Amino acid sequence: MFTGIIEELGEVVSIEEIGESSRIRLRGPVVTADARHGDSIAVNGVCLTVLDGNDQLADRNGEFSADVMRETLQRSSLGVLRPGSRVNLERAMALGARLGGHLVQGHVDATGTLLSREPGDLDADGNPRWEVLRFTLPQPIARYLVEKGSITVDGVSLTVVEAALDSFTVSLIPATLALTTLGAKQVGEPVNLEVDVLAKYVERLLDTRALPDTRALPDTPGGSE
Repeated sequence: MFTGIIEELGEVVSIEEIGESSRIRLRGPVVTADARHGDSIAVNGVCLTVLDGNDQLADRNGEFSADVMRETLQRSSLGVLRPGSRVNLERAMALGARLGGHLVQGHVDATGTLLSREPGDLDADGNPRWEVLRFTLPQPIARYLVEKGSITVDGVSLTVVEAALDSFTVSLIPATLALTTLGAKQVGEPVNLEVDVLAKYVERLLDTRALPDTRALPDTPGGSE
């Protein structure tokens, strides 16, 4: 599990195609400072597993490798990454740590597209105090968004400002703009979206009456007496 609070802006070092999957190598000194083989690190909101052995990580060169399966490449925006691309990085949350954002699984539900950027008020230096970004909202996940609810965009925990039928907006403060890839995201570029998992559980609980009741099914191949 993650919190959606980005720890650092990392960089793609190399991408190696292996059959239908890819092996991606990334640079992130902060997230690799205490990393071990098999640890989970979210890359633009996608939970990936560290492949490097502990002896390799002990060199502390700030890099790690992860395999990305075809399913992940098709269902996320990781497929458009290239060497030099900047990425949002976050280590898995530690039990007992503060939950600064919201519960994030690192499982992408859909991809959206940045539709527009609108700057807010300007500070004394002429820089925007915030920006309002609008993204497309794929129909299958639209029902999970509500105003003032949470959504993860490229691994960043954000609060929904407006939840329309086919799009939504978020407001980004200067810190978010400076410390995540969203500050440089261009109109038309894709983003990974993960909705609040609690909304899914609520939906499932409310839909239980529509599920088949298997308690009355026979226990043996011959049927009940």
